[in-house]
Amino acid sequence: MSKDNLEQLFERLQDDFDFEEPKSGHQERFLEKLSQTNGVVTLHQKRTVWWKPLSVAASIALVCLLGLQVFNSRPNIKEQVVEIAPEVSKTEFYFASLIEEQVQQLKDEKSPETAKLVDDTLQQLEKLELNYQNLEQELVNGGNSKIILNAMITNFQTRIDLLKEVLTNIENIKNLKAYNDENITI
Repeated sequence: MSKDNLEQLFERLQDDFDFEEPKSGHQERFLEKLSQTNGVVTLHQKRTVWWKPLSVAASIALVCLLGLQVFNSRPNIKEQVVEIAPEVSKTEFYFASLIEEQVQQLKDEKSPETAKLVDDTLQQLEKLELNYQNLEQELVNGGNSKIILNAMITNFQTRIDLLKEVLTNIENIKNLKAYNDENITI
């Protein structure tokens, strides 16, 4: 068919085209008639797709929250202390490793005779650690840095002295027990 023939065809059929919409419920009536003659046929009606916009909104909210976390994250107290006094991290590392070594030694020496002494010492060390954390907070809050740094070093030295004294007392207890065990005659 040529282009002219198509145009003539459309001109001739122009008044015969059906532009009207079917009556409401047409699809349901058609499916009902179809199911009565050929068996059951159902077409799923289009559901409202509410989960897609909801998932997009949730994704946007999640990205916003993560962005706020990243951009508004404040450094912790340790990082702030290091910014104020960089030498603190080296000193703290040295003292902390020394203290940790002695605490492990103290725990290894724990026996029924020394249990009370070891437990009391560990409680005192916890108190000193809390005191140290308070000193860090004061330093971050803008206290006199020289005095606070001095107090922090003194705190570490106090812990070390306490551990040395307790370890010496435990040695004395062990020696005394060994001496008493040797002198007992059966």
